[in-house]
Amino acid sequence: MSRNLNDLFGLDGRVALVTGASRGIGAAIAQGLAMAGAKTYGVGRSAVPDGTLGSVIYRRCDIRDDVAIQSLLDDIHSAEGRLDILVNAAGITLPSKVSENPSEAFRETLANNLTAIYECCRLAAAGMKVGGSIINVTSIGSLLGFPGNPGYVAAKGGLAAMTRALAMDLGSSRIRVNNLVPGYVHTAMTAASYDDPARREARQARTILGRWGVAEDLVGAAIFLASDASSYVTGTDVVVDGGWTTKGL
Repeated sequence: MSRNLNDLFGLDGRVALVTGASRGIGAAIAQGLAMAGAKTYGVGRSAVPDGTLGSVIYRRCDIRDDVAIQSLLDDIHSAEGRLDILVNAAGITLPSKVSENPSEAFRETLANNLTAIYECCRLAAAGMKVGGSIINVTSIGSLLGFPGNPGYVAAKGGLAAMTRALAMDLGSSRIRVNNLVPGYVHTAMTAASYDDPARREARQARTILGRWGVAEDLVGAAIFLASDASSYVTGTDVVVDGGWTTKGL
């Protein structure tokens, strides 16, 4: 059967929700899905000035509040009659070494980066009924060990595993669940590393492509995972890391 590129990658008529959409990777993906034709809602804890996200409809909401998330989903279903795409890009990082007794930071990181995202997936999937795409933004920290931030690595590793479990549980409803795996991307979250010349250069040199990523580098992969182009893809990692995880010497 012949299909054109708009049929494969276009998102016309679909409705998307992106968490963590106030800045960084979440904001870029939300705008990208909207440009591909999806009616896109963005959510975050921060206030966003009008016009910052273009045609994205932004709502201020804490994803740790499952009552608020359910209310938001109800509003979307009331307005649009459907939800086809959920992108979980929300997350925090609270670096702290094991020797510094980071129990509170560890628990808070898991609450934001894993538990809250599970609730978003669960509630959104219940409203998708049959068909849809859930995209969880993890990290190369879900694949490799990194020092000084055990909560973040644990949460992202858990999220990657949870995606595989949800792909199994939701497959019978034709809801696909995949991980979008960024490497080092220059955002507010990575500013401390990027603003340190030595750390910036070390991370840049570790990538095959020899540069840090930018948030827009994730947009194409997100559209792929949201669209019919990936209709036979579920439970897997799509890695966008400039070659970080491939590089040996």
